[in-house]
Amino acid sequence: MHNAATILIVDDTPENLVLMSNLLRDTYHLKVANSGAKALALVRGSTTLPDLILLDIMMPGLSGYDVARDLKANPQTARIPIIFLTAMSSNEDETRGFELGAVDYITKPISPPVVLARIDTHLKLKAAADFLRDKNDYLEQEVARRTQEVAAIQDVTILAMASLAETRDNETGNHIRRTQNYVKVLAEHLKNHPRFGYFLTDHTIDLLFKSAPLHDIGKIGIPDRILLKPGRFTPEEFEIMKAHTTLGRDAIQHAEDQLGMDIDFLHFAKEIAYGHQEKWDGSGYPEGLAGDAIPISARLMAVADVYDALVSRRVYKAPMAHEDAVAFIKNGRGSHFDPDICDAFLACQARFQTIAAQYVDTDADLVKEATALQFIADEP
Repeated sequence: MHNAATILIVDDTPENLVLMSNLLRDTYHLKVANSGAKALALVRGSTTLPDLILLDIMMPGLSGYDVARDLKANPQTARIPIIFLTAMSSNEDETRGFELGAVDYITKPISPPVVLARIDTHLKLKAAADFLRDKNDYLEQEVARRTQEVAAIQDVTILAMASLAETRDNETGNHIRRTQNYVKVLAEHLKNHPRFGYFLTDHTIDLLFKSAPLHDIGKIGIPDRILLKPGRFTPEEFEIMKAHTTLGRDAIQHAEDQLGMDIDFLHFAKEIAYGHQEKWDGSGYPEGLAGDAIPISARLMAVADVYDALVSRRVYKAPMAHEDAVAFIKNGRGSHFDPDICDAFLACQARFQTIAAQYVDTDADLVKEATALQFIADEP
């Protein structure tokens, strides 16, 4: 009987308790209670719940119906199968028993073979249900674990790709963190806006946050003499520099092609990499798109990227004051930037300032940048 099921017998008549105990004791572990109140106390006070309950109905104090109602109302005991074992034999009594959640209804006087068969059947059904529930719980946990693992792999992949570009750019890792947080702030502010609410769901905002670090991935294909040049570009150099948008999109597309499937966060990464230099009035690049033809993801990044470029300290320039950067972006409303996204920036500017301070570039970051610039200057 080491693995035998445990059955709780509830009856106020001693003779019935003895009868059922003699019938079942060689096959099952037994617990007995001679009242409804004692049955509930026994179940609640036990660390191991019974596998099945044989429950009389007519008892002083709490009836069997009362006990069943209480057990089914508690999530911890609701799944214990209850078999009513009673002298109440009317159809109405039986119907009420099933309505309260009983799995079976046996009338007295009992037939021992019938009782044993029904108990065995319901214990097997319970074991099968427990197995399926445990299996389902395991699968849900496994799906959650795998989902978390995939999300972590995505994050690591993006940061690795972004960091690769960073090693050749005069930007820093903090630029990546700042811009992705700027994008998230803007997106969350606009999620209920009539122009953007359909697009900026919580899921999309999460994907935009993940994708934003790849906005300048294409700079890895730009020659150092241009990429790290501290001064203004010549027209020829600028044309080469503009190619980083196409190079970035194509690099991400190549990665997606290798996977052989469309990936949500890579879709937005392509949009951002290719379109974040477009301007609302059509004067940007690479395609000279204007207005709503520019993807929303790219329009968000345009504000985030420009603000960060203005307020960031570089070896070759001092940072612009936050107030001056705000004025600059405000001046670009309707020309460089989507008017509504610009308005969102103005409403959230204090949070931008906080993010900039939280991820400010250190002296070590600037030393790294200065070393890179000196390397280019020393090239023959």
